[in-house]
Amino acid sequence: MNKKVLLVGDGAVGSTFANDLLQHTRVDELVICDVVKKRPLGDSMDLEDILPFTGECNIHSGEYSDAKDADVVVITAGVPRKPGESRLDLVNKNVNILKSIIQPVVESGFNGIFLVSANPVDILTTLTQKLSGFPKNKVIGTGTSLDSARLKVDLARRLHVPVAEVNSMVLGEHGDTSFENFDESTVSGKPLKDFAGIDNSVLDQVESGVRKKGGKIIENKGATFYGIAMMLTQIVTAILTNRSIALPLSAPIKGEYGIKNELYLGTPAVVNGAGISQVLETELSETEKAKMLNSASKMQEVLDNIALD
Repeated sequence: MNKKVLLVGDGAVGSTFANDLLQHTRVDELVICDVVKKRPLGDSMDLEDILPFTGECNIHSGEYSDAKDADVVVITAGVPRKPGESRLDLVNKNVNILKSIIQPVVESGFNGIFLVSANPVDILTTLTQKLSGFPKNKVIGTGTSLDSARLKVDLARRLHVPVAEVNSMVLGEHGDTSFENFDESTVSGKPLKDFAGIDNSVLDQVESGVRKKGGKIIENKGATFYGIAMMLTQIVTAILTNRSIALPLSAPIKGEYGIKNELYLGTPAVVNGAGISQVLETELSETEKAKMLNSASKMQEVLDNIALD
């Protein structure tokens, strides 16, 4: 079967993702769309130069109508966060951009899976599902997958262990109300809090560092893109190969954690060829459950003030 991906947004995240994707899995057709028409044309030509090393792929610029037979539509388009700006500050700017994308993609006859990484990702993923009318399992956001990667790197360096030995996640909003599941975290199979030198003050430093890392990267180089591009690649590869993987994603919540609102929020979920095949309600302490409920409440406040008409 022909494996086709349509990328909407050819900025730093989108172009890095396109390069990563071609190097990690077989794609028969990659279509790149952007409001700046010359950029996808140039990127398509540039990406062709790696085909002798990666294998054949029809890479070209295109339009939303090209989504009609795509397996996945990846949305990275949006106004990037500026220094000092929160992800939620981007809501009104990026909601309007999202509206201009979803309608023509759906009208093309697209019946695949939406994957959203534009910020604020939990809000935009929720709105993508509402605007498209797609089944909730066929709309995915990158959620706290990037935050969780940053957390694992930080803990691994502090404890002098390989990153693969760290089992810890960031949950909730991909933003200011996120939190780490330290109470359940393990390193090399041992509870994180059993390690010498790991106390509440250190965990506060870790949490603060993870939350501020994106802003620091933006201050120094203008944007973050390597980590999120690789997360997108992992998710799209799982979809195209129908290989189940579990990641903390913006996943559809329906009663998990005692959350009464139906929205997308960062929680572990299994993704494969069907999209999100299972939302995993991970065990949380009472303190962490309260943080998850707070995160959901803050997201709902934002959603309540967005007009989709």
